[in-house]
Amino acid sequence: MSSTSPLGSESVEVLLKQPELSVVMPCLDEEDTIAGCIEQIRKTLQANQIEGEIIVADNGSVDRSAQIAHSRGARVVPVENKGYGNALMGGISVARGKYIIIGDADGSYDFTQIPVFLEKLRAGYQLVMGNRFAGGIQPGAMPALHRYLGNPLLTAIGRLFFGAKCHDFYCGLRGFTREAYERMDLRTTGMEFANEMVVKASLFQASLCEVPTTLSPDGRQGRSHLRTWHDGWRGLRFLLLYSPRWLFFYPGLSFLTVGCAAALWLLPGTRRIGRVSLDIHTLLYAVVAMLTGFQAVVFAFFTKVFAVTEGLLPEDPRLTRAFRVFNLEKGLLAGTVLLVTGIVIACYSLFLWNRAGFGAMNPVVLVRLVAAVIVLITLGVETILASFFLSILGLARK
Repeated sequence: MSSTSPLGSESVEVLLKQPELSVVMPCLDEEDTIAGCIEQIRKTLQANQIEGEIIVADNGSVDRSAQIAHSRGARVVPVENKGYGNALMGGISVARGKYIIIGDADGSYDFTQIPVFLEKLRAGYQLVMGNRFAGGIQPGAMPALHRYLGNPLLTAIGRLFFGAKCHDFYCGLRGFTREAYERMDLRTTGMEFANEMVVKASLFQASLCEVPTTLSPDGRQGRSHLRTWHDGWRGLRFLLLYSPRWLFFYPGLSFLTVGCAAALWLLPGTRRIGRVSLDIHTLLYAVVAMLTGFQAVVFAFFTKVFAVTEGLLPEDPRLTRAFRVFNLEKGLLAGTVLLVTGIVIACYSLFLWNRAGFGAMNPVVLVRLVAAVIVLITLGVETILASFFLSILGLARK
């Protein structure tokens, strides 16, 4: 009696034997290079006596990629949903190794470096990144726009936002432990999958190191799957969405601080800087900056709490402490104080209008009063609403 695996032609005995390493390659119409990649991986594993398996995550190839991979002894996993992230998640989901190394199937990466990655993983590192800028980029292997602008810029942003100790966010050759992968709970389906892995590894404080990696021109006859501006924007968008501090908090706090300082400076009367006079028109711009900044800061808290609640970001001790200090009741009290103060000033402005017989008034004086009323009432109402909404999000966290 015999049994056949749906993932390939391996025997039950082979499938039940857990390998130390799984090498996963996403594949989309790679018939020109897939055989060479598999053969290089197989020889490397044998030469270094590494117990491993080769998995090809076929993402809907219309050429002979899947058949070639199967004939070369790789486990072929069909992944219906399109996208780089989908392909890798599909392949990794069936991987049985303690350690996993991923790499593109286009012939651009040197899989003879697998033992170097595995050595770092065995030493205790949870994520081992290839670094093409340290290892060498052969002529024609990377477009100039990617090499000198896109990759360095997005990597620098990622390092700034998340403190990631990585100098090549987009290197497709990398290794990680199964435990770290499951903890990261990666969810993006496209090219931003590469970003998400580094970002979450940094946020979860996973141990990370880099290995110099060479990059060669890919061996495909067709066009590259990368779309420069589309994929670049998706990468930048992901970095922003995963950093409420840089997307909302820091810009909002800057607007709020500058707007508040300018408003307090202009509220008593006209100010002069040399020959330039600043009056109620500048005051109104300051009011807009204050309200916009406050809204952005509030959005930063909304986004952070939601992301932690949904498991997109790890728990933040600072957020937990903030919830202990600033509860619903204190938020309602602060909002009510702002709101009542604004109403009192509004009543005072009506009193002045009454004294003028409800006729024309000095617009400079009136605008200053109305600006203060607008700021106080708006901030009061927003503080009350934000307190209720944060409390709702807090219920989900508890």
